[in-house]
Amino acid sequence: MTLLATETPDATSGAVAETYREISHLFGRVPNALQIYSASPELLAQQWEAVRYYRSHPTLSAALLASIRMLVSKNNDCAYCVGFNEGLLVNMCGQTLEQVAATKADPEATPLAPKDKAMLLFVLKATVTPHAVGKPDLDRLRALGWTDRDLLDAVAHGARNTAVDIIFNTFKIERDF
Repeated sequence: MTLLATETPDATSGAVAETYREISHLFGRVPNALQIYSASPELLAQQWEAVRYYRSHPTLSAALLASIRMLVSKNNDCAYCVGFNEGLLVNMCGQTLEQVAATKADPEATPLAPKDKAMLLFVLKATVTPHAVGKPDLDRLRALGWTDRDLLDAVAHGARNTAVDIIFNTFKIERDF
């Protein structure tokens, strides 16, 4: 059980209930990954808005985003997020268990297209050693067709996931998948 007092979907009202309705409409339920934010309705709304933004991102694919989250969470030792994104990669993105395991062992082994692989490796560099990132890194990605918006959005996604990992690990979120 999480260490925070959170609101379950059947015992909530107001802004949290409205956000939960939207979440449930999209996912069929309200996962613990979002229920934990009910302790702060404003943060729940912000987190839900970020989820919606990235789900409809015009250039960052679901597989790229799930790979970013899985590998950032692996670096942060967040079992919930690693497992959740492994499941997304297999069940929604068509990767095999072997491909996911290979990516976790060596991000260079990802089955993503070369353009997405380059972005994945860049985000991992940015989230582990941000001071090592330089203009040549960005120029390589721009040459592949990535825009500055894409670069910022991808790194922000990885950085946001680091914050999520800290929250989940601190408050002991329960696995519900």
